[in-house]
Formats: sequence, C-alpha cells, structure tokens
Amino acid sequence: MAFSISQVSQDGFDIIVLKDNNGTEVQVVPAHGALLHAFKVQYNGSPLNVIDSYKDRADLQADLTRSFKNIKLSPFACRMTDRRYNWNGQTYTIAKSDIHGLLYDVPFELVQQAANDASAAINLQYTYRAEDAGYPFNYDCLVEYRLLPDNQLAVTTTLENHSHVAIPVMDGWHPYFSTGGSIDALELQFAATHLVEFNEKLLPTGQLLPYNTFAAKRNLTGVELDNSFLRDLSISGPAAILHDPAKKLSIEFYPDASYPVLQVYTPPHRRSIAVENLSGAPDAFNNKIGLVQLAPGESKTFSTTYKIRL
Repeated sequence: MAFSISQVSQDGFDIIVLKDNNGTEVQVVPAHGALLHAFKVQYNGSPLNVIDSYKDRADLQADLTRSFKNIKLSPFACRMTDRRYNWNGQTYTIAKSDIHGLLYDVPFELVQQAANDASAAINLQYTYRAEDAGYPFNYDCLVEYRLLPDNQLAVTTTLENHSHVAIPVMDGWHPYFSTGGSIDALELQFAATHLVEFNEKLLPTGQLLPYNTFAAKRNLTGVELDNSFLRDLSISGPAAILHDPAKKLSIEFYPDASYPVLQVYTPPHRRSIAVENLSGAPDAFNNKIGLVQLAPGESKTFSTTYKIRL
C-alpha cells in the first residue's frame, strides 16, 4: 500500500492531507489547535467523513469556544472550578478559559512529515512558554497524526516539561463523530467500571458510581450524555464502539492506558457525538483524578487509535 502527504488551501484553512491509495484520507489544520478536520473512508464508492468539523474558517471562529470540536486539549481538559487550582502550595487562576485548556486555538508548527508504504505521518509542535499567568510553566506539546492501513488513524501526544519545577498536566482530545445523520440512528458501546458523579456545574463531586449501562451496544435515541467514565482497563479489544447499523459501519476506539477516562457528550443538535479520550477526569488539577505530574525535563506520551470498520 502506498501513502502520501500533500497540502491544500480550502474554505479559509491550510490543510495537510494524509492519504492512502484506497482513498482513505485524514485532513489536519495545524494553525487551529492541531485540528482534526476530516477522517474520510470510501463508502459505496464515495468519500464519507466521520468527523463533524467546521464548514469554513468563519464557522470555526464563530463556534470554536462553544463546541471546541476536534482540537487538542492541553494542559488540562474539560472544566476547572472557578479557573483556580493549587499547586505546590500556591493558588493559580487561569486567565484564558475555565474549560479545555490553553492550546485549543493556537498555531501548531509542522516539524516533520514522512510517507512510505507503511503509513503517512506528520508531527506538529507548540512551544508553550508561560503565556497564561495561571499556568506560568514551560512545556512543549508534540502531536503526531499517523494514517495506517485498514482505515486506522493513530493520534499520539507527547508533553515535555521545560520548566525548572514539576508541573501538572492532563491531556485529551475533543473529536466529534458522525456518519451523516442523527446520532439517534447510532449505537454506542463502551467498557466502564465507574461513572464520575457531577454536580450541577458538571464538575466532579468526588464520588465514583458503579456503571455498566453501555457494556453492550445501546441505541442512542433520546439518550443525553455529558459524562466522564473510568474505563475498564482489563477488557481487551476496543474501549468504545460507535456503530451505524443501517450503514453497517463502526468507529472503534483504541486508547492505551495513558487515557483511562472516556468522556461522552451528545450535543443538543444531535448531528454528531463527542467521544473523548482523557488522561484524567474534569477538574483534575483540583480533584487529582488522573492528574499527571511531570518532573523537570520529563516527558509523557498519550496515544489513541481510531479504526473505521466497514
């Protein structure tokens, strides 16, 4: 199998395209939070994009801070209580946002690309240097998108601490998936041990509740979710499956152990569903559920793979 990498400008975006000779295609927009713009497969002779992205740059600018679709979540994900946290005896207040971190709208730089008979991959980097007073630390965020055979996309993030002190980090992604219609026609399955109980502000209460509602495929008609779940790491195979029974198509999720939390969100429009791999629970900087501490000079890698099965 042959893979290729190209660049195009379309709808106000500068897009990097990873493609194989079967027509499977991944589109990435580095300039906007390392945005995953498309993941297309050939379905009945036509391309089908399973990523619900922005139709153009104006749409992104109008909607980004409401939906945060398909972007990098770092150095924290989801909500933070009053934008505040305590670290090493000092209280910090995030200035930019109380949700989804600091990198969701920053320009990543293409630092490496390679295509051969086995895969096509790009490496993107953002060099964060204490840009927000509430996170006065230095770190690099390196993102790799790798298109593999059999409709597989591996997404890997490496965080490197360039501060002189230990820093807190939580990593995640925020992809929205669609097969072209309402999510009420889809089925969802995932292996979880617990539901992270939320309060009315969608922040964890500290309680973990046993949970197995989606242990088998369940239709999403009328189901509303904006919840975090602790994955059952003892289960082999995909951590989650989003299935379209009419199209006989499934999207499978294979996060490694670095992503022990699964967040699922059904937006009110119900045209797509966010299935998010997270390294920790919402508000991890305060509740410490899954919080990662990086020592000076230390790095950590977080990986997940998406597979479209036809």
